[in-house]
Amino acid sequence: MAVEQPTAREAEQTRIHNIGYRNYDGPRLGRAYARRSLYSQSLRGAYGLGRSVKSKVLPMLLFVVMCVPALIMVAVAVATKAKDLPVDYTRYAIIMQAVIGLYVASQGPQAVSRDLRFKTVPLYFSRPIETADYVRAKYAALASALFVLTAAPLIVLYAGALLAKLDFADQTKGFAQGLVSVTLLSLLFAGIGLVISALTPRRGFGIAAVIAALTISYGAVSTVQAIAFEQSSTGAVPWLGLFSPITLIDGVQTAFLGATSAFPGGEGPSSGQGLVYLIVVLGLIAGCYGLLMRRYRKVGL
Repeated sequence: MAVEQPTAREAEQTRIHNIGYRNYDGPRLGRAYARRSLYSQSLRGAYGLGRSVKSKVLPMLLFVVMCVPALIMVAVAVATKAKDLPVDYTRYAIIMQAVIGLYVASQGPQAVSRDLRFKTVPLYFSRPIETADYVRAKYAALASALFVLTAAPLIVLYAGALLAKLDFADQTKGFAQGLVSVTLLSLLFAGIGLVISALTPRRGFGIAAVIAALTISYGAVSTVQAIAFEQSSTGAVPWLGLFSPITLIDGVQTAFLGATSAFPGGEGPSSGQGLVYLIVVLGLIAGCYGLLMRRYRKVGL
């Protein structure tokens, strides 16, 4: 049977043109580079860097609000030649916990909600990056951003204390204790904020839920503690502190970092109770990481 030959017009239509595409022959940077890039981009995004001016306003404003009281305290200490700072290093974050809560509520959903809303998470996992890489990069980025937010005013206080010629050894010890405290706070708050934010692609819902978990819980626990103290149930006050993130940090630093407790009556947990606080804090941090891993295994499918 004779095979019918294509006409000249059909041959023209089926011609393959070489338009110059070629395979990529550059370096393959792999998972580690992708993870570092995601971390860097997420950390910059937590302060609006590389984004619109509107995105920079709130995080930068909260950063300034965190630092201004420290600057005022330093100015007063230098001007009056005080023998000590008005506020301990470990106490500063407890006083400013509302600002910290607002920062987590605004930046936690920003870190993960857009990826969920626009369904870009599977695109991340189509590359060498894996679920653990994504979770670690996002967790580390928000924790680092929180550490910058909470450690910056401590640096201001420490520099001011040295300018005021306060005791170097005493101030250095207090500064180191404050850094340990805000490191734990940053890890705990970042984990809670990301877990809540990862549950919904809607940023508004995430913001409200994070505020409720961090700020409202502190108000509720503090109120119940005050009632228990007034009714002479002082033994219950430390245990009630286990039900709020900021009171957990307060209890740990009171037990192990020489801090003054913000609990009613000024009596924080004992060493034994402080160990329970520390176990709960570390357990929550590990639990948040595990919940994020479980969530993004499902999202990435």
